[in-house]
Amino acid sequence: QVQLVESGGGLVQAGGSLSLSCAASGRIFRINDMRWYRQAPGKQREWVAGITRGGRTNYVDSVQGRFTISRDNAKNTVYLQMNSLQPADTAVYYCTVDYGFNNYWGQGTQVTVSS
Repeated sequence: QVQLVESGGGLVQAGGSLSLSCAASGRIFRINDMRWYRQAPGKQREWVAGITRGGRTNYVDSVQGRFTISRDNAKNTVYLQMNSLQPADTAVYYCTVDYGFNNYWGQGTQVTVSS
C-alpha cells in the first residue's frame, strides 16, 4: 500500500508562482511513473505533467514552459514548480504514481489564482 500526501497549494495572484510536492510513503521499493493531474470546478480531471523514473518529462500544452515537474527517487517525492500562473490554472491538483501493478492517488491540494 502506498500513501500520497500533497502539499504546497494556496492562493496566488496571476503571474505568481507556487511549488507543489507529493510524498509517497509505505512499503515502497520502486516507484515508476509519477504524474500530476488537476480538476477545475465543473470540468473533467486533466493530466498536467508526467515524469518517468529516469527523469523524462512530458507536459500538457497549456503549461509547457511554465510548469516543471521533477522527482527525488530517494525521497519518493514528486514536485511541480508552477510559474507565470494564470486564473485558468485554478484547480485541485492531484499527484498519482504507478507502483507495481497499481496506481495510487493523493487527496489533492487546492491552487487558486486570482486575476
